[in-house]
Amino acid sequence: MSVLDSGVDRESLGGTFVAPTRVFVHSAGRMPYSLAWDLQENWLKRATSRKQEARVNMVAPDPPIVQHLLLVEHPPVFTLGKSGKEENLLLDEEQRIEAGVEWVHTNRGGDITYHGPGQLVVYPLLDLEGIRPDIHWYMRSLEETVIRTLAHWQIVGERYPGYTGVWIDAAHPHRARKICAMGVRTSRWLTLHGLALNVSTDLSYFSGIVPCGIRSHGVCSMQSELSLAPSLSDVGRVFLQKFSSVFNCQIFGMEMAIQNFPETNIPTDYNLPVE
Repeated sequence: MSVLDSGVDRESLGGTFVAPTRVFVHSAGRMPYSLAWDLQENWLKRATSRKQEARVNMVAPDPPIVQHLLLVEHPPVFTLGKSGKEENLLLDEEQRIEAGVEWVHTNRGGDITYHGPGQLVVYPLLDLEGIRPDIHWYMRSLEETVIRTLAHWQIVGERYPGYTGVWIDAAHPHRARKICAMGVRTSRWLTLHGLALNVSTDLSYFSGIVPCGIRSHGVCSMQSELSLAPSLSDVGRVFLQKFSSVFNCQIFGMEMAIQNFPETNIPTDYNLPVE
């Protein structure tokens, strides 16, 4: 049951806030993790420069910083967040290389996770200062977007007290399993990184790590819950619709980005606009 469906009103989720007028969506297609990270950091550097310049002049950036959603499917990779522990990688280097999995230390929050084919990865590049400067609200809103997306396929996604992300059977600790992991970074209220929703992911890769550093619970996917998974393109389209509703924003470029996702992609040297 989602926060909104459980009797908790919208005020508790976010209250009244000024939403971005536009959020532009892009398909990065099947892109290595490091290249997608570079795209985000490039946007952050230029957006930060604009914010610093505006602050010197004691005004808001004008025009507002352009905000984006980046949809990606990564080749197999284990990523370790800045608060993660390397012992949560259970494979030695030879085993990892033999499994064909890249290894990346990253600057997002959280511990270790796996990205790979069949997983919808979404990186929101937003300026929360113009939306709602509240990290707790932001994380809960991302969770709410995923919960509503899963509900479209009659999967009951839930929050699990004490943990981030979206879970199945959260009310039954011995059965609770994570279907969507989250890890973000913010700088001057600009957001990077985001979430990974297991759609038709090969879950056997998770046996090489302690997912999110949580030993007591496993992971699942839409496919493991439904037996037959929807396409990444269909899940991406529904996710974008729910994101628009939860964040009260207009999504631009959805059909172009989502059509044939993850086959479609933007150039790896593309500069996401900031103005």
